[in-house]
Amino acid sequence: MSQHKASADSGRATIRDVAERAGVSVASVSRVLSGNYPVSDELRSRVMKVVREMDYVTNAHARSLAGGGTPTVAILINNITGAAFAHIAQGVENAASVRGWLSMVCTTSDDPERELALVNLMRQQGVAAVILLGGAYDVEDYQLRMARFARSLDAAGSRLVLVGRPPLDGDVPATAVDYDNESGAYAMASHLLSAGHRKILTLPGHSDFTTAQGRLAGTRRAFAAHGVPFDPEMVNHHGGYSPEYGYQAVQEGLRRKLGFTAVLAGTDVVAAGAMQAVREAGLTVPGDVSIVGYDDIPLASQLFPQLTTVHVPYEEMGRVAVRAVADQRERGGRRTAREGDHVVLGTHVVVRQSVQPPARRA
Repeated sequence: MSQHKASADSGRATIRDVAERAGVSVASVSRVLSGNYPVSDELRSRVMKVVREMDYVTNAHARSLAGGGTPTVAILINNITGAAFAHIAQGVENAASVRGWLSMVCTTSDDPERELALVNLMRQQGVAAVILLGGAYDVEDYQLRMARFARSLDAAGSRLVLVGRPPLDGDVPATAVDYDNESGAYAMASHLLSAGHRKILTLPGHSDFTTAQGRLAGTRRAFAAHGVPFDPEMVNHHGGYSPEYGYQAVQEGLRRKLGFTAVLAGTDVVAAGAMQAVREAGLTVPGDVSIVGYDDIPLASQLFPQLTTVHVPYEEMGRVAVRAVADQRERGGRRTAREGDHVVLGTHVVVRQSVQPPARRA
């Protein structure tokens, strides 16, 4: 079997493939790519055109992908100060360091365009895996472009790993390490409903965010299971996962006299903001308003009263993500999403002191 045929079968273009298509020698391609030798503009233009067409990844990093160097995993995180994301990153780092791998962290600042650009940059750097943390924007263009990057990473011998978000649609070579988001919200809403609450102010997050969509779906399903009508007016989508979102949503709900007796916050941080607004209104938690969160970050047990919330195994998700990449590399081949690259971890309610049956309407 020729070297050209072998590289085609592997799905990753080699420097020989580039040279053959450009009609030049391997040495000429190497000179153009290294930038250390003078070459003509015509030669550089011809070679670089083929490099782009074949999506050729040139680097010393390719040696690490082939097992000749230290593998690196890139962690793409929305906000490095977010406790939930930090716990996932810690799990990734722990699992990577055990294997002697390196980790790097890049922040996206809640910007889908920056996230997509970083994925492309990491592909060019030849990392062993790009690990995206947190929910995704349910926008068609974003999904299509991310699927393209997943295939490009796969062709370069790397792997896209989605942590805390659903898998991409279709047969896309990416690994998804998710948690049972919807069931966690279902269990939490059921906890409030079982305590007697019927008017529940729900703060799932932005409506186009997959995390918020799952949490709202679980909440609606709990209302249906308990035979309680779900009032869309009790849902506030106008904010990200910040204390300000919880604070402002509760203030608005009180101003509109929605009469809620409980707040189902999209995260523990949102719940903290909701608690502040309730207290500033002269009300108590849980005497007047019960409040619950989601995530079970350390903040949940530091609030007063301690917050009832949904536990998500964030560190374990990070460790599972690295194990999935390691397993793939040890197998020495590429796998598709249809071959089991979707892992879902369980969630559960942690009952603390922030919920009691409604005594009166807030």
